[in-house]
Amino acid sequence: MNALAQLVRAPRAALEFANVVLTAPDAVTAATPRDVVWTYRTTTLYRYRSDHRVHAVPVLLVFALINRPDVFDLRPGNSFVEHLLEEGFDVYLLDWGVPDDEDADRGLDGYVCDELAWGIRETLRCSGQDEVTLLGWCIGATLCAMHCALGSPEVRNLVLLTAPIDTRGSLYARWIGHDGFDPELVTDGWPSVPGPAIDAANKLMKPVANHWTTYRRLWQDVLAGRPVRETWQPMARWVADTPPFPGRAYREWLTWMYRENRLVRGRLRLRGRRVDLRRIDQNLLVVTAAGDHIAPRAGTLPILDLVASEDVTHFDRPGGHIGLMAGSKARHEIWPELAAWLRERSGR
Repeated sequence: MNALAQLVRAPRAALEFANVVLTAPDAVTAATPRDVVWTYRTTTLYRYRSDHRVHAVPVLLVFALINRPDVFDLRPGNSFVEHLLEEGFDVYLLDWGVPDDEDADRGLDGYVCDELAWGIRETLRCSGQDEVTLLGWCIGATLCAMHCALGSPEVRNLVLLTAPIDTRGSLYARWIGHDGFDPELVTDGWPSVPGPAIDAANKLMKPVANHWTTYRRLWQDVLAGRPVRETWQPMARWVADTPPFPGRAYREWLTWMYRENRLVRGRLRLRGRRVDLRRIDQNLLVVTAAGDHIAPRAGTLPILDLVASEDVTHFDRPGGHIGLMAGSKARHEIWPELAAWLRERSGR
């Protein structure tokens, strides 16, 4: 489109641009039909409906404590959940829900030793199986690793997507390790840290990309007449949907993982039990993203040398922390690879 054509189209494009941005909260996400299996406090276990369950071992999806797990089922036609269902898997989702100030006492031990453990128990009960696949993403992957590092014979396969394990040298560690930052002061004012505050801090890791590039690209697409509403809005809605982070879990996550790096050093204990990565003996798949600035692959790879698993696979793929699994290319690249890996290890 030449300069004159762009000038003529600009007023109409401006209206369309504003409409796309302002109506993003109305985008359809997490639309795949599912049923509630179990609830505890704010946590809910869902089972996705399917009449094509071929593989015996159910898959339990676990996301982070920030943002919502809807990213697993971002939009119709571009959903990892849909893909797994089409491949014949029995798919469950552990949704941490939306905590509030009454949940300020929830710590990492509660998530790992109680809610994740009980979610696994209820998945096995509902599916009628003896073993499960744990598939965690971001903080959810780290929580899954912690659970297996305490000993979890009912987990056959462990899939870790962009998991923070060894935080040395990460941008988070440099920020949080600064003497001027004290997690205790944050939670003194906020019993549960508001989602928008966490979102604002995360976006400062790449301020130009988050506050400018995203909207510049949207403007360019709208001006060129390319259809963007269907793809841009679900992701924008998901990014903006950040639940509160319970104060105790927030302090523990930042202190134990980033200020003290306890997990990889073998010094993390939950309810008196040592979280020992050498106890992980499940079939293990570790996925890293070359462009990940939140969980850089250098901070994930140490787990490969620490576990006792005999079956260990590592996928290193292009993309960012979220784009790896939720980007436009994921359906044709990483999703089929994940499904193929699971298929080989999910028989009776």
